[in-house]
Amino acid sequence: MRQRAFVLIVITALFVLITSAFGQHTPAAKFDQSKSQTLKGTVTQIDWSNPYVHVLMKVAGNPRPVLWAVELDSALALTANGWSESTLPLGENITVQGFLARDGSKQISGNSITTGSGKKVFAGANGTVPPRKVASGPVPRGPNGQPRLGPTPGETGYWGNPSRTSLLEDGAKVEMDAYGLLKNVSDADKVAPMMKWARDVYELRQRNFLKDDPMYLACKPPGGPRQFQQVYGFQFVENPDFNRILVLLGGGNRNRRVIYTDGRAQVGQINGDADNPLYYGRSVAKWEGDTMVVDTKGFNEKFWFDNGGLPHTDQLHLIERFTRTDMKTMKYEVTIDDPATYTRTWKSSWTFEWIPGEELPYFLCQDNRP
Repeated sequence: MRQRAFVLIVITALFVLITSAFGQHTPAAKFDQSKSQTLKGTVTQIDWSNPYVHVLMKVAGNPRPVLWAVELDSALALTANGWSESTLPLGENITVQGFLARDGSKQISGNSITTGSGKKVFAGANGTVPPRKVASGPVPRGPNGQPRLGPTPGETGYWGNPSRTSLLEDGAKVEMDAYGLLKNVSDADKVAPMMKWARDVYELRQRNFLKDDPMYLACKPPGGPRQFQQVYGFQFVENPDFNRILVLLGGGNRNRRVIYTDGRAQVGQINGDADNPLYYGRSVAKWEGDTMVVDTKGFNEKFWFDNGGLPHTDQLHLIERFTRTDMKTMKYEVTIDDPATYTRTWKSSWTFEWIPGEELPYFLCQDNRP
């Protein structure tokens, strides 16, 4: 009994150590893609929580078994594909193939998990997953004739599936992955018109596989255009009685951005935030035809405003243009002006897709882990 209790304590300690140390990250930041490993062992615990699901397994060793943690996708993504915490029973014999952790700890990415009976689990879809609804139709409009930024009355939905997940100057041809990592770091100069210091910072972040991202390490908000690059999407909540529009995020620390529509000055509020720089800056909006134009400045420097790690300073000034072209699509264009970081103003644009009939995903930062 004492030995069993000791094993449980060790398992718990191992899991606390591995999850509090990293948080959500690019796979290459934590796992060495050049070090593939295959493990065989027995499932001892499954932790079905944010930011990643972990399968803890006991692998035969000498003189005693070795405990390993297998990292999978998020619980939200696995659930959407039909998997659950009960998919893999405790005591099941499994074979795991993945990449080893860079820090030498007993962790491995769960590229594939195969049970003793030969069934692959936590990969692809488990059974038949109901198809998602697809939005169609013309631009929905409110009583004032302006395009609705959200659903029509009585409906639900959110914006997701961004066509671009990292900043890149319009017209540039550069290959990146979904996390914003360059296929070739030598392409850094093509991404944006950076000053030398900014280019050096950007290259360092890229070469470190974005592992020092403050959103991942310390749950800092994804200010600037980054809030519209996230996999879990966002919602607009229009509050005309308060002359504001809220932007709610499906991931990160789930705080909100406020966009004012009453033409107020972009300064702090008395007895409020004074003139302190903010993660989301101070935003004011106006309509130009069917396009909402948002002017934002007053940012701090405590966050990354791009998934790929492009730097910025407190001189950052953004002009964002949101144009809903039909029920399904919204075009986003951002003009970036930061004279302390970039040699000139530049633009980046992409689109979002309306996900009808679904609530905004609930993925939140836990214990300083996004």
